[in-house]
Amino acid sequence: MTRIIAVSGAASGIGAALAEALRSGGDRVIGVDLKNTEVTADLSVPEGREAAVRGVLDAAGGRLDAVVACAGVSAPDPVTIKVNYYGVVGLLEGLRPALAAAPAPRAAVVGSISGTQPLDPAVVAACLEGTEDEAVRLAEEAVARRHGGLLYPSSKSALARWMRAAAVSPEWAGAGIPLNAVAPGVVLTAMTAPLFEDPAMVKVMNEAVPMPLNGHAGPEVIADALRWLVSPGNSHMAGQVIYVDGGAEATLRGPEDY
Repeated sequence: MTRIIAVSGAASGIGAALAEALRSGGDRVIGVDLKNTEVTADLSVPEGREAAVRGVLDAAGGRLDAVVACAGVSAPDPVTIKVNYYGVVGLLEGLRPALAAAPAPRAAVVGSISGTQPLDPAVVAACLEGTEDEAVRLAEEAVARRHGGLLYPSSKSALARWMRAAAVSPEWAGAGIPLNAVAPGVVLTAMTAPLFEDPAMVKVMNEAVPMPLNGHAGPEVIADALRWLVSPGNSHMAGQVIYVDGGAEATLRGPEDY
């Protein structure tokens, strides 16, 4: 039977590579993005997340087998928190009841190696324990202090922490829904393309994210890992952050931190 899988961020990058791979394998993909997908929605705002959920459910016709949240931004701006954390959580929680009704539901999110790097603890805590308004206010304060660069790792760290807690809850594991994350290193997408235009920035990037195994990855590499996480074969993995990063996490944290 053809599986129906919703993929956010499906218009470009990792999401587009995943959508193509899933379709080539016979799955039906419902893409969600700002344009050029089956469902058009802005995940940076609550009404956009609600529209995305409605659009996916309408397009799915009552059956949804998997969700993969790939949509993300890396701007030193509060929109990064809105999309990378609240956009992902809002979409997954909104679609969770439909997943729970499927015979073999699966879900996955895209984290980042940056989630292990310096962040803004107050922003992370607000995401996990406070309100979106509070998290956005703190993000705005971080930008005003010229710490906007901490918002991307903060968003990915908060997402990983939410995912690990949710994955083993009655609503997810208790409903038979494996929920996991892939955390890429440096991926060759439109998001990272400007970084490669500056040799000095490439040097900084390689020092921050050393990838001794095969270097920078193409989006299809991350897509392959996500595809397995939401496959029927993944029946028991829950709450895991899988680093598909060329060895960056093991290099940076060392063998003692595992």
